[in-house]
Amino acid sequence: MGWVNRLKSATSPYLLQHADNPVDWWPWCQEAFDEARRRDLPVLLSVGYSACHWCHVMAHESFEDPQTAALMNEHLVAIKVDREERPDIDAVYMTATQAMTGQGGWPMTVFMTPDGEPFFCGTYFPREPFQRLITAVARTWGDERERITGQGKRIAAGLAERAAAPFAQPGTASLRDQLGPALSAAVASLETDFDAAHGGFGGAPKFPPSMVLEFLLRHHERTGSAAALRMAETTAEAMARGGMYDQLGGGFARYSVDGSWVVPHFEKMLYDNALLARVYAHLWRRTGSPLAGRVAAETCDWMIGELRTAEGGFASALDADSEGEEGRFYVWTPAQLAGALGDADAAYAAQVFGVTADGTFERGSSVLQYRRDADDPERLRGIRSALLTARATRIRPGRDDKIVAAWNGLAIAALAETGLLLARPDLVAAARGAAQLLADLHVDVSGRGVRIARTSRDGERGPGDGVLEDYACAAEGFLALAGATGEPRWVRAAGGLLDAALDRFGDGNGGFYDTADDAERLLYRPQDPADNATPSGWFAASGALLSYGALTGSRRHEEAALASLAPALAGRFPRAAGWGLAVAEAYLSGPVEVAIVGEPGDPRTAALHRTALHAAPPGAVIAAGPPGGAGDAEGIPLLAGRGLVGGVPAAYVCRDFACRAPVTTPDELRAALDGANAP
Repeated sequence: MGWVNRLKSATSPYLLQHADNPVDWWPWCQEAFDEARRRDLPVLLSVGYSACHWCHVMAHESFEDPQTAALMNEHLVAIKVDREERPDIDAVYMTATQAMTGQGGWPMTVFMTPDGEPFFCGTYFPREPFQRLITAVARTWGDERERITGQGKRIAAGLAERAAAPFAQPGTASLRDQLGPALSAAVASLETDFDAAHGGFGGAPKFPPSMVLEFLLRHHERTGSAAALRMAETTAEAMARGGMYDQLGGGFARYSVDGSWVVPHFEKMLYDNALLARVYAHLWRRTGSPLAGRVAAETCDWMIGELRTAEGGFASALDADSEGEEGRFYVWTPAQLAGALGDADAAYAAQVFGVTADGTFERGSSVLQYRRDADDPERLRGIRSALLTARATRIRPGRDDKIVAAWNGLAIAALAETGLLLARPDLVAAARGAAQLLADLHVDVSGRGVRIARTSRDGERGPGDGVLEDYACAAEGFLALAGATGEPRWVRAAGGLLDAALDRFGDGNGGFYDTADDAERLLYRPQDPADNATPSGWFAASGALLSYGALTGSRRHEEAALASLAPALAGRFPRAAGWGLAVAEAYLSGPVEVAIVGEPGDPRTAALHRTALHAAPPGAVIAAGPPGGAGDAEGIPLLAGRGLVGGVPAAYVCRDFACRAPVTTPDELRAALDGANAP
């Protein structure tokens, strides 16, 4: 039987990577399952993403191999899914994979019935074992149909039953009374899992604990906890000095395969870098660390230089591989250093960056580390420049250039806040450009209400509506941009997305589903408050709802935010609830509201704005606007009725819209904010 190229019109770069395979691939669609019923065959679901190293390996070994493809085409109906484009499908079948095998990962390989019920799951399979597996599945499908379909139904029923289990609700004590002890207990729990020698939590592999670091910084700012700051500083410095951070071009790799942050898995994701840029900016704000400030700026510059698209948004990822090898673009041998620098500078660079003859990676090559500051910074700057020039001649890793709404929301927030904190208006401008793309292309306001498309590519929207994290993270980005620019339209845009989240994703018990009430029905409706590589949609919604309520005075949004924090209070797994714990810290700090009134071009207005960003308690919301400008009609009621004081710009520090006397100087504003931070 021949094969048909059904992926050539996809917007997903991952699907397009497989468009020329000899496999008779289908995209996820009802027609594929109908075809499986017609031919009386099981379905193979293969899920991955474009920057995934082992996805490439399995593609080269099996999906590009005519013999393997022939087996697949004869015995299966094969469906290819981009997990980044369809996180709902990925979540459902990854739960099944983890339940069956005790582990997960990508590529995810699921055999299931034409009704979508999984009966065998795994991840990467080498070519020969995969061929044997296909043959065994085909034989079992023919000889033991009743057993295999019964197993699929039992697995599907078990998944649906587990998904329907209610989440813990708050006790009878007031939420504020519960949160203080719960947050302190979370810090104590994190200490038991903290790697004091190398930073981070647990052992290898180590992923950047971005949301936990944000929580620890906020907890330290509220309570003065030395333990929280120590864990955050140690981890941030170890990651920034290790091989996971690109010491030449900036930007973080996905994770470290070892426990010391030496050897990365080289793919670079937008979401990791957006989250980490924000963390390092907040660490710099709190401690003044030159390393933190440099890394925050370099990470933002890397996002703009490497991931910004022609439309103004940010692409999803850079591949781990180039020229068929993982990490080849980034690693160096002593001979390569000498060729780029000459013997003397090569010896100095090898010492600074930890390049050895044996290598820290493969075949005598080393990743670059920066464990101690160089004694000659000027010389090091020249070396970095020369190495970047030499590296530019190498073949670059591929880029997945689809725009994901949620991850662009995270990038918008990071760029807006870092730009203001570091006095980098170019970063704020980049945030505005990405927000404009989301507003113009992804967000649709029609008779169906406010909708947001999860993906786009080359100015064309991808298939289907967004999931909860798209609504919540885009709203978070819009609100951060409003705080940075004083433009009220971003508050209105956030409000539309958050109203849609409340109306279409709420579970009726204070929590949220990951998919909307009218989304495609899968084996069950996924719902998970746990953070993963990004904030869970649930906790992202909590944070955006709390900020929006503080800016607008909306009790509906504030109460929804507080009701959704219940899973963060459980305290059993704080590493999976970092963003919820960070939102809870914002609530315990007020959240403090700061209204700044003054002409945008007045340096006194800018000084108050910068002071608010530097000195405000964690999770504070900041609104800025001209006198007599933004108000209730503009969507930022916090500014309504506020005016100049004695003809000069003024700042109002408030809680629940009850404000202290306005102040007009940075020193007075710092004092007011110090007082507002008291519990």
